[in-house]
Amino acid sequence: MRRPVLRNLFLASSLVALAQLMTPTDADAEARLALVIGQSAYRTVPELPNAANDARGMTELLGNAGFTVTTAANLAQNEMRAAISDFAGKVSASGADTVALVFYAGHGLQIDGENYLVPVDLDPKREADIPLQGVRLNDLLNTLGALPTRARIFMLDACRNNPFPALSGAGHGLAIVDTKAGAPGSFISYSTSPGAEAEDGSGIDSPYTTAALTVAKQPNLPIEEVFKRIRIAVAQSTDGRQIPWESSSLTTDFKFFGGESSGGQPALPGASAMALASGTRSVADWRKDLQGKEPKAAYELVIADDTVEAYQAYIELYAQASYTPRLRTILERRRQMLAWERATAINTRASFEAYLANWDNSDLAATARRLLLRVQNRNYALPVAAAAAPAPVAVAMAPTCPCSAPATPVNPAVAPVIKKRVDDTPPKRKVVETPPKPRRPPPDEVVYERAPPPGPPPEAVGVGIGVGIGLGMGMGGRGGGGYGRGDYNRGRY
Repeated sequence: MRRPVLRNLFLASSLVALAQLMTPTDADAEARLALVIGQSAYRTVPELPNAANDARGMTELLGNAGFTVTTAANLAQNEMRAAISDFAGKVSASGADTVALVFYAGHGLQIDGENYLVPVDLDPKREADIPLQGVRLNDLLNTLGALPTRARIFMLDACRNNPFPALSGAGHGLAIVDTKAGAPGSFISYSTSPGAEAEDGSGIDSPYTTAALTVAKQPNLPIEEVFKRIRIAVAQSTDGRQIPWESSSLTTDFKFFGGESSGGQPALPGASAMALASGTRSVADWRKDLQGKEPKAAYELVIADDTVEAYQAYIELYAQASYTPRLRTILERRRQMLAWERATAINTRASFEAYLANWDNSDLAATARRLLLRVQNRNYALPVAAAAAPAPVAVAMAPTCPCSAPATPVNPAVAPVIKKRVDDTPPKRKVVETPPKPRRPPPDEVVYERAPPPGPPPEAVGVGIGVGIGLGMGMGGRGGGGYGRGDYNRGRY
């Protein structure tokens, strides 16, 4: 009697143990798809050997992290578009509980405030060729952003120097992309700050990918912590010349690898307490948190946060520190790129004039002047916010309302003005008095006079005509009886 009971208990305990062993990890509980693109063999400019190495390293890392990886190398424009389209089809078929990741290593360009990934067959003769020959970053973001997914992660090691001599007016690095302006659930990382250029590195991988391959392997790290540590590692390996940047609108947690260990590397001092407040803290808040800390520890904290407020607080507190000059450069460029982002987003004469009033000698000034000329005719007569006079940085970075002030002419020092005759006084409307139409007078009474026919005497003629004509014409309102008004026997008909 006891053997069946013991056998059942043993079987039940074995099933429980097996179920615990088969409990899915974070990677198993969600579908993970990745597209890795390595652009190395460019046809008209020198090769990027590290881009191919970066793609191979990330393919291995992501495969170990539970991703199904599609790797593509040295893509021409049509091939790159097809690869993105095919990947989007796989993501769509995978369902809403999918994490989609795109890693891109290669050249990237910003033209007129737009970011472009560079196919290997790109051969521009002028900046206007880039929209025709390149692949817009926004097209990639929007294609995946339109699909129901759990999260979308974009890693762009694409901010290397511009190698195309025909694009002398292109801005350095990439323009800011704010993920909060698009569909929620996106995370985008640049290998360096917006408007800056990344280094290809002296090893087999770029500094950004080298740090990513090391840090992302550490288990149980949220993605935000992973990229903070990547930023610090890259800043250290490049002596502060390269500071990775990211923007996030994620609505769910993500870890490359699960587990309970912290990976053997302690968290940044004070980082956990400030993680949730990042991006909303004022300069005063940062001064309080940094007060009394060693310059190096404080430097790593502000680098990890990578905000204007954090950099400003550090510069105020540690004016004599060795890290301060490089942070001044980072802060100035970040303010400039934020102002550029807003100028191109608003896209009016006033917004470009506000940018040029503060940064008329920057690498983006030529583009700003070109865009200013492009829009000046379009909104010449529209009311826009005036910004002809030099404005402080805070004004230039603030959103400009295009509907609150009268239009101002284009500053001739900034761009030539296309003169048009504008009459400020609205023309008076001519009022023409139209005389009323005269009423038509009532028709005169018609009296038919006829000569008496030959025949009987006048008395007989008078009676006959009076009856005939009086009855015939009486139904029309008026008739004649004899020579009278349609009377019959002297009574009005």
